[in-house]
Formats: sequence, structure tokens, C-alpha cells
Amino acid sequence: MELVKAIEQRRTVRRFSSAPVAAESLKELARRAGLAPSINNSQPWKFIAVTRAEVIREMAAAVHQRVSQLFAGAEKENILRTVDHFSTVFEHAPAVLFVAARPYQAIADEIGSGETGHDALNAMRRHPDLQSVGAAVQNILLSATELGLGACWLSGLMVARPELEKVLGLEQPWELVTAIAIGTPESTPVPKQHPPVEQIFTLID
Repeated sequence: MELVKAIEQRRTVRRFSSAPVAAESLKELARRAGLAPSINNSQPWKFIAVTRAEVIREMAAAVHQRVSQLFAGAEKENILRTVDHFSTVFEHAPAVLFVAARPYQAIADEIGSGETGHDALNAMRRHPDLQSVGAAVQNILLSATELGLGACWLSGLMVARPELEKVLGLEQPWELVTAIAIGTPESTPVPKQHPPVEQIFTLID
């Protein structure tokens, strides 16, 4: 598939068929993710694929519980149900690819302090370690499309990060950053409307 076709045909898929995802396909997605650019070529990532249904259900249960704790007593039940749903859309996916990262240490960390310390510099630079993970995730999403798979980039499940890290066996310095639900689409999602390029592009020449 041509790159432009993969970009144009990529959709966020939240409903999957029961067909399993081959281990080799998941491995290939991780390989391509690892080819993404990263800050100072630090390649700060690790990819963990989970296909065991009972483990995915265990993780989803932890997220359900955490959402209910965070929003206990919420008056708007419809919003709570929506938050809970989108935080656990991976629950019935045949595969979930988790992305962990280790903290990025810049060379300036060795000379900085206070306003130029690690955390301050990282914030000034708009968290280049997380930007690096975003590049890897985009490789996964486009590659899934090229392989005929559907995928959904997840962030809501991170409310239960400590619980999920325990299930995954992650230990410091590794921290869970995000995850992607993967599988064969149950149906083709309706394309979302996007603004014309004239609204989002500015040329300063």
C-alpha cells in the first residue's frame, strides 16, 4: 500500500471481530514502531503485546474500577458511562500492544539545576520523550492499516497505570505510556470530516 493511501484510509477502529491477530503481525508492528525517530536516537521504548483474553479482561476490570473511584459520586451518569466506555474499549480487542518508555536523559541534565533541571528542561522542550513515543505509535497505526488491521490509540486506560504495569511486569525505569487496541475491524468506520488544508496550514516565506 502506498503511504498516502495508508494515511488517508487509516481509521480509529473500536469494534473488532473475534479473529485473532497473528503473533508475527504484532511483532512486525513493533519492529516498524522501533524504526520511528526519537530524541537523540534514544529509542526509549519497549512494546508488549497481549493476546490472552483473560489478561485483557483483568486489565479492563482494573480500569473500570479506577474510573469508578476517580469519579465516585459523579452527578452526570451519562458522562461517567462515556468516560468508562472510552477508557476500556480495548476490553474486547483480540490484541493490545502496550508501549512503555524509560525516562530520557538529556546531556544538559548534567549541567542544569533549578529552572534548567531535568523536569524543567523536559517541559520547556515539550516532553521530547513522549513526542518520540507518538512517532512510534503513528508507525503502528499506519502499519496496521497497511496490514489490513484496525487499531485504536488509547489514553483513558492510563488512569490505572500502576495496576496495568503490575500485570505487565514492568519495573523502573520503564513506565507505561500508552497502548493500541488491534484486530480485524468488525466493519469499516465512517470517515471523519477534516478541515481543508487552508485552515490548518500557514506558510511564512
